[in-house]
Amino acid sequence: MTRSFKYKQTHILFGIILLITFFLSGCSTQTPVAKLPTKTMSKKADKVIIDQTVEEKLTLAKSLNNLAPTPLLTAQINELLVESSELFLQQQDFSKALWLANKISDMVKQNHSYTYRLLLVKAKSLQALNYHQSAYKQLQLTRELVTYVNAENPTTPLKLSFEYYLYLQEALEVKQQPVKALAAELMAFSLNDDSSTQDVFSLWHKLESLNQWQLAQLVKTDPPFIKGWQQLLNYSHKYGANNEQFPRYLRLWEERYPTHPATLIAEQLLTSTLSVSEIENIAVLLPLSGSQKSAGLAAQQGILSAYKNDTANKIHFIDTNKIDWTTLATQFTESSIDHVIGPLLKSNVESYLNLSEQQIALQIPSLFLNLPINNKLASYQTALSMRPEDEAIQAAATLSQKNYKNPIVLSHQDSVSKRLAVAFSQQWQILTGDNVDIVYFNQGKQMQASLKEALDVNASQKRIKQLKNRLKNNIKSQSRNRRDIDMIYLIGSASQTRLVKPYIDVNTSPFASIIPVFASSRSHSNFDYNNNSNGSTNDLQGLTFTQMPWLLTSKQQNKNLARLSHKLWPRRTDSLSRIFAMGYDSYNLLDKAELMQQAPYIRHFGQTGVLKLNHNNVLTRSLIWGRYQNNKVMQIVME
Repeated sequence: MTRSFKYKQTHILFGIILLITFFLSGCSTQTPVAKLPTKTMSKKADKVIIDQTVEEKLTLAKSLNNLAPTPLLTAQINELLVESSELFLQQQDFSKALWLANKISDMVKQNHSYTYRLLLVKAKSLQALNYHQSAYKQLQLTRELVTYVNAENPTTPLKLSFEYYLYLQEALEVKQQPVKALAAELMAFSLNDDSSTQDVFSLWHKLESLNQWQLAQLVKTDPPFIKGWQQLLNYSHKYGANNEQFPRYLRLWEERYPTHPATLIAEQLLTSTLSVSEIENIAVLLPLSGSQKSAGLAAQQGILSAYKNDTANKIHFIDTNKIDWTTLATQFTESSIDHVIGPLLKSNVESYLNLSEQQIALQIPSLFLNLPINNKLASYQTALSMRPEDEAIQAAATLSQKNYKNPIVLSHQDSVSKRLAVAFSQQWQILTGDNVDIVYFNQGKQMQASLKEALDVNASQKRIKQLKNRLKNNIKSQSRNRRDIDMIYLIGSASQTRLVKPYIDVNTSPFASIIPVFASSRSHSNFDYNNNSNGSTNDLQGLTFTQMPWLLTSKQQNKNLARLSHKLWPRRTDSLSRIFAMGYDSYNLLDKAELMQQAPYIRHFGQTGVLKLNHNNVLTRSLIWGRYQNNKVMQIVME
């Protein structure tokens, strides 16, 4: 706690006269502010008791200052000055509000209530003037003040107010921290006696837009009413697409949470009806020949596994390496195509998008298996994203909540690994304000050199050698790694990880704490694990990684299909298994994607992850976490 918050008797200095005179002259040169009627204190931010203009308050403060000083007069003057600063803020004259708050802060610092109010004026003014980091600092000081006062005087506690949480929400949104911002908004909502229906629906729209891992993080912060919100979201995620089951679960929720603010949401959901266009003929655009044939066949097999010879629908597989794109619209018309899955390859997605702008026959519900390069998606088009960056963002957001202060990223030099490393580093910086060192490595001797440099083992070995040279007798020595590293995020293939992970363990000094190692899904090979003759995972013990449910024995995995798939295709690689899972999910998403557009709260608990539709019509994933432990690979809960 800073010394500025400790009690210290102060007096109003002679300089206050100059200060007030300055403001009186400044006010007189500005556009006059009409005198406002008297108001009672509102729960809305930036509202103060207004029975005088700023000029009148400052004039009164000046006249009182000319009288013989007494404690009562001092208190009256201080109150007038603090109110003047708040009134400038309410009138959105942020420069004057900030200037006055800064000038009088030292004069009133013996009064913690005044200090609290002025810190909020500074925070809001700085935020409005685009000094976002400084505004956030004032809010941190506000929390420190409350903590200090409550520790020193628990009988007369100082409480964080509605305005504090509202300003904190704004600051966190600017810092691109949506989960923390929403937690602050929920706190502000609980302190607002004048909350409206619009406030409730605003909260709901933000809550329904969260990924699964973001929701888990929010729940951990335990803001007011979160259990009711969480349960309503869980029901909406799982059953929102089922018009028969969903009302039953909504009524069950209402029975359990009869006084929850979200009853407004539940009532609206009960009266809403979702509909989808009828599906009869599905065109599936895949590369079933050529260099990408294996990927196309894996997607095809996944789609057929989900299709299960559904007689209600007919699938038309089209080889994108053999079609004449100029006649595709005619082919769709002749086959009465009403839905599309694919294309799979990014270049073909671009070709299809360009054609669909001109051909009405192609302007039908479509689910692309890759993201477009340049073109935007139409309202009837969605795309399933398998971007590796999304995985790195989820990992950084999750691990940043674990109080790691000095992580490093160890990444292989290939392009995909670099994308992951940069995405992780950028997200970490956004969430924590700290930079993360990225150490790139190649296999072989270069890998050893990079890792030794990253762990600072080389410097330790050099010091040992120098010490030995100075001493005549031999000494026993042990290299030590850097003590500042407290977490490593490893990005590389499964084979690379099998080399790197033991090397990290070996080069960690026995005098230091074990450095936890986390990894991307690329570090875990389901193929390697299932086909390892001795089943040993000793080299990877303790490694924690993100993964899609299909490639990790988990609650969400379709275990029967996984066993059948392994039996039919025992030598299928991990990359092709991912494409198989994407094909499987794509068929089940055909009608659900349309429902997600109507109801953003709907989720698909698929084999590629928990899928949600964002505002760009892109389906993004939340992955699960696994760990090598006791010579097994198991799912764990991280968020």
